[in-house]
Amino acid sequence: MQNTSSATEQNFDYKRLDKVIHSRIRFAALCYLDAVDSASFIDIRDRIGATDGNLGVHLRKLEAAGYVFCDKTFQKRIPLSLYRMTRQGRNALQVYKREVSEFFSPFNHERSALNTP
Repeated sequence: MQNTSSATEQNFDYKRLDKVIHSRIRFAALCYLDAVDSASFIDIRDRIGATDGNLGVHLRKLEAAGYVFCDKTFQKRIPLSLYRMTRQGRNALQVYKREVSEFFSPFNHERSALNTP
């Protein structure tokens, strides 16, 4: 494989990626909340395909980091947990998306050059 100057100068340091977001379940939950603004625990679970136990652990980590807020209420005497992203969570997700995209940027340039006739 050929080294290009853009790839060798690129910062591939994994520590750039937010370790709170860099989990499949947490990433999926944040992306879903970003798209819908707020959602119940059940909605998040069903949309991202996580189990109750796994999702609960991951949402607590996001809450501890200040990325999501949980409003616990009751609906017809049944507990209802509504989650929404905080401003800090939205900012962190935007930074994460940018950082991940920068990991691919030198390769996207190389691929587009290869596809040019």
